[in-house]
Amino acid sequence: MKCDDIDRALSGNLRLLEAQEHVKSCTRCQQLASALNMPGGLDMPSSTALRNIAEGIGANLSPVRPIAPAPYLFIAFIGIFLAVAALGVYYMGAFAIAVMTPLQTAVILGALAVSTGLLAYSLVQQMVPGSLHRIPPRILPVSITLLLAIAIAILFQFQHELDFWGNGWACIRAGTPFGFLAAVPIWLLLRRGMLLAPSVTGAATGLFAGLVGTSVLEIHCPNLNAWHILVAHLGVAILCTLAGLISGLTVEMVGKRWVYRSS
Repeated sequence: MKCDDIDRALSGNLRLLEAQEHVKSCTRCQQLASALNMPGGLDMPSSTALRNIAEGIGANLSPVRPIAPAPYLFIAFIGIFLAVAALGVYYMGAFAIAVMTPLQTAVILGALAVSTGLLAYSLVQQMVPGSLHRIPPRILPVSITLLLAIAIAILFQFQHELDFWGNGWACIRAGTPFGFLAAVPIWLLLRRGMLLAPSVTGAATGLFAGLVGTSVLEIHCPNLNAWHILVAHLGVAILCTLAGLISGLTVEMVGKRWVYRSS
């Protein structure tokens, strides 16, 4: 120990003595010192009180069916997609395959398949709170839509079309019902999980269902004008995405109002 250490120790002791003298003559500081010296332990509740608390918590509890494993849910989502898409192609016909080149067919259907797989995987993860997401669910629908638009712009030629809006409306009107048809079993499956972000899940669900209609149109419609495919075919997926987003936002708003009124 050095001289400086002795000086600091003496200085500290002197300050402590000065503080003690001040407390003896100051009512406010005496109250503060008494509050700081109060024992921290609290009386434990009685066994009867603990039993009443436990009974109150467990009064409304009931067993629930555990959620299915993630691979089963993924297969279920893909099965719904394929079933409704096959129904649409069977009902409308596969005329586009005959006019597209093998490269166009492989790339556009492959892009739709990859997009479907990514969305199905994301929806499965969103059903289980705390799941890790390789791609943030908020940006996935936008990213998929942009990538599909780029693929369409590269694969197909932009052409002038005499009755552009009439032909486009015909395809939108034909493809949208298949998206809404797929949305029903998809929603029933989603209800088995716990959705913490309805707007995000709603947008992803809308795009997933809308891609059913887009896939049906890509296989059925022989119009290879890039403008037509972007507006009418991909437009079905975009419309369904907006419908899912609006539905999710509505659920969130209703939930917030309910919590506000309950509080």
